[in-house]
Amino acid sequence: QVQLVESGGGLVQAGGSLRLSCAASGRTLSSSTRGWFRQAPGNEREFVAAIRSTCSTYNVDSVKGRFTISRDNAANTVYLQMNSLKPEDTAVYYCAARPLGFLRGTYDSSSGYAYWGQGTQVTVSS
Repeated sequence: QVQLVESGGGLVQAGGSLRLSCAASGRTLSSSTRGWFRQAPGNEREFVAAIRSTCSTYNVDSVKGRFTISRDNAANTVYLQMNSLKPEDTAVYYCAARPLGFLRGTYDSSSGYAYWGQGTQVTVSS
């Protein structure tokens, strides 16, 4: 059974930085697309960033130039470096994994991922 555990969330002032980590266990995910999503109160879960096994990356427009997704396959871990944080980035951030051969959805939709972490809170104060 795959488990994803996020860490690194917290409270930061606007303009600050945080680095989220998502460690996987139970299965090597080096061939999987890894993604980050977020959900603010009253909103639907939205796509933030994804990284393929080839290390091609994708970001939602609202975080381009500020957030960077990366992966360390040896550590079975994916990261989200968040810089220049804004109050509107406040949300629970979830990591997810889309295994090779998983055909549902797309890399930028929640339905496109088979495994999810429990989420980590990011709060950006103004």
